[in-house]
Amino acid sequence: MAVLKDILYGVAIEQVIGSTEVEISQLQFDSRKVSGGTLFVAIKGTRSDGHNFINDVTENGAKAVIVELLPEVIAEGVTYIKVANSAKALGLLASNFYHNPSSRLKLVGVTGTNGKTTVCTLLYKLFKKLGYKVGLISTVENYIDGTVVPATHTTPDQIALNQLLSKMVEAGCEYCFMEVSSHAVVQRRIDGLNFTGGVFTNITHDHLDFHKTFDNYIKAKKAFFDDLTSQAFALTNVDDKNGNVMLQNTKAHKKTYALNSIADFKAKIIENLFSGLHLDVDGLEVYFRLVGSFNAYNLLAVYGTALLLEQDKMKVLTSLSMLTGAEGRFDYVISPNKVIGIVDYAHTPDALRNILSTIENISSGNESIITVVGCGGDRDKEKRPVMAQTACDWSHKVILTSDNPRTEKPEDILKDMLTGVSAVNQRKVLTILDRREAIKTACHLAKPGDIILLAGKGHEKYQEINGVRTDFDDKQILIEQFNLLA
Repeated sequence: MAVLKDILYGVAIEQVIGSTEVEISQLQFDSRKVSGGTLFVAIKGTRSDGHNFINDVTENGAKAVIVELLPEVIAEGVTYIKVANSAKALGLLASNFYHNPSSRLKLVGVTGTNGKTTVCTLLYKLFKKLGYKVGLISTVENYIDGTVVPATHTTPDQIALNQLLSKMVEAGCEYCFMEVSSHAVVQRRIDGLNFTGGVFTNITHDHLDFHKTFDNYIKAKKAFFDDLTSQAFALTNVDDKNGNVMLQNTKAHKKTYALNSIADFKAKIIENLFSGLHLDVDGLEVYFRLVGSFNAYNLLAVYGTALLLEQDKMKVLTSLSMLTGAEGRFDYVISPNKVIGIVDYAHTPDALRNILSTIENISSGNESIITVVGCGGDRDKEKRPVMAQTACDWSHKVILTSDNPRTEKPEDILKDMLTGVSAVNQRKVLTILDRREAIKTACHLAKPGDIILLAGKGHEKYQEINGVRTDFDDKQILIEQFNLLA
């Protein structure tokens, strides 16, 4: 329970009708979950507008409502607060309601197209290894110290996020590492949070179905850094051409990392093998268990973040050298007849190119690379032909298949992908709608020493078809096929 006037602290209010002394038992922006004592926040969403349900929520016991537009009928005994932006207000309201949990631990946000999950997961594992109680908010799963909390979005909504952070504080967590998606920035899900630091990994073609233009996508990422305070740090990858853009207007302490540019935190790849990376990090040679140049960047981001959080350099590098990455990120198994199978979440052209170029760099050149890849339905259609073209450019054989078709016909998605296959590449492409059959076919085509890449789904344990999720695990199916072929 909290008094409404206390929850409203810091919110830019345009008009109040009613008392702000009322007791509030819960916050809600979903009208279906309103009960007595609720403060309801009417948000204009992409599919529905909370303003259309104000009469319903007041009848169901809402004590107060936050609106951008006052309703024609004012219910007796209900407090109405008019604001310019309800979504922005909700971030502050949720933070106040849960006693500003982000200011009671060190919260670091990681944003970028690729690498967010790996960087956050490595930071979580690293700080656990260094002896701290730590929280993690990621695409794969959330952790309150050692307790798993299932993840539904890359970045939860304002209420769920503050509730989660509050539980971390109660559990004694000193740090929290959190993925910050571009959607979350635009939808104001991180408003009201106090970040100790922000990290930028990279930015490439993705989510243009939502942002419409690449420029809007860059601006969404940049807005996260623009809002950091002068007490925070902003760490960016300056090998990415938009890395410095992120720092242009930030008040935070500016820090950089790179493999190929002058930077505050530097690394050089000495060896890149299936067994791991051998790096020179700021003059020290270290072996890591992660694979690929993209993971050299991820490791460097983690190393830089840890030092900015005042951790000991040698302890950080020693602990990092023992860690594995996130589930479904360059996750590989080897069959009894020495076929290498790799499961990876790569679902953008750049991520797919990174994985395949890494495989090519590590391989001897005598083996074939077989890529199984699809594209999600109801998402960015522009990247579909590019994904197919990228797979063809870097593979000896490509099987185009379903990912999560959602409400689209899988055949239509594959048609879009096939437009990216040139005449010269058509001979190396198979189309198999059923993903399980596609994986099975790849395993039958592979000879000893060959490499199979299952791209796009990574850690996901489901496939979504016509709005229904069924159990589906790329890695488990791969292992089953490998055992059958043994």
